[in-house]
Amino acid sequence: MSPRLLLIAERAEFRRLVRLHVEIEWPDALIVEHRVGLDAPLDPQFAAAAFDAVVVVGAPPSSVEEALVAEFLSRPEFAPVVLVLLQDAPPAQRKVPGLRRLVGRKLDRGLFIQAIEDASHEHRQMLAMLRSNPNFEKRYLFGSIMIRGHRCIRQVGSGGMCKIYLAESERAGTVVVLKVFNQVPDVSERLVGFDRFLQEYEIVAGLQHENIVRIHDLGVADDHAYIAMEHFPAGDLRQRMKMPMSPDTALHFLEQMASALDAIHGVGVLHRDLKPANVMLRPDGSLCLIDFGLAKANEPGADLTGTREIFGTPYYMSPEQGHAELIDARSDLYSLGVVFYEMLMGRKPYTGSTAMEVIYKHKRAELPEVAPQLASYEGMLRRLLAKSPADRFQSARELLDAIAMLKARA
Repeated sequence: MSPRLLLIAERAEFRRLVRLHVEIEWPDALIVEHRVGLDAPLDPQFAAAAFDAVVVVGAPPSSVEEALVAEFLSRPEFAPVVLVLLQDAPPAQRKVPGLRRLVGRKLDRGLFIQAIEDASHEHRQMLAMLRSNPNFEKRYLFGSIMIRGHRCIRQVGSGGMCKIYLAESERAGTVVVLKVFNQVPDVSERLVGFDRFLQEYEIVAGLQHENIVRIHDLGVADDHAYIAMEHFPAGDLRQRMKMPMSPDTALHFLEQMASALDAIHGVGVLHRDLKPANVMLRPDGSLCLIDFGLAKANEPGADLTGTREIFGTPYYMSPEQGHAELIDARSDLYSLGVVFYEMLMGRKPYTGSTAMEVIYKHKRAELPEVAPQLASYEGMLRRLLAKSPADRFQSARELLDAIAMLKARA
């Protein structure tokens, strides 16, 4: 049986070396790479339960691999580790449970393959022992709901229709955000909230785009729907905007969000709740749109909320959305313009003591002045934040073309 391995290394050539040796022996092996220094640190509660072994590779002068392994071995139930150090062999060291150490300037393939096989065997024995414990299945409890294949780490939030957890997904082999639907759908009556929840998955799962959240799993457990999606330990754009942001960074973020909207709008879907809290960051600096719970398929007969209802966040609503008028892709572009203004200026364009005051200003108030040093962005801002949709960019693609021209002139 081909192993499933988590490969951790800072240098790309080390990752390629391990892949070469493993795939010669097991062409169908599943190898998930974790790039030290580039990917987010593994969550402290992550136990690599879905992997037969964790392979960590390093070489002098770095000592980060040794520190990582020591930290992994301190975690309860962590998968066995194969540590490969490409250096001169030190004096003999004592054996450590859960660890196989290979040291030498060259990787001995025979010893390496044997270490993986031994680690896999040890892991299977450990899992069998754990499953014999009567309390084993409690790890799969999310409140009172049992969701096998996802080990609960902790609850991190709740919304109107979901509770939100961090979980270790055995299928994805990583920490995921697990949204668990609160209501049990009644087969005799379609719940609008349940439809929106399922639609979030259907929209996102069909789009393979680097700036749209990755969906790992969807299912129903104990009559409750759940969705497992990408975890963003780097936080959201709202948090990032609390720190200074250069105009170049703001434009780069705008471009990524526009690219995501271009993909969404291309399949006839509106986001309808674009705001900094729904834009997540990865450690490599890329952005992802999330939370399509208010998204609406832009097709006849696909309206889940009613065309005259207000959904969204007033600070970021287009004038037509705030007044419960018909909306289209240009409404999302207006919301994107509000976010861009806030990134550039460090404040929202319109504020008020009540939601209705903010909604009124979006419809009637002039755009506040743009700082002189940001004059090169004023034309783009005014088109994004035009009161009439006809005066805005007509598509995310048109906005992307304008961003490209602005960058070329810089």
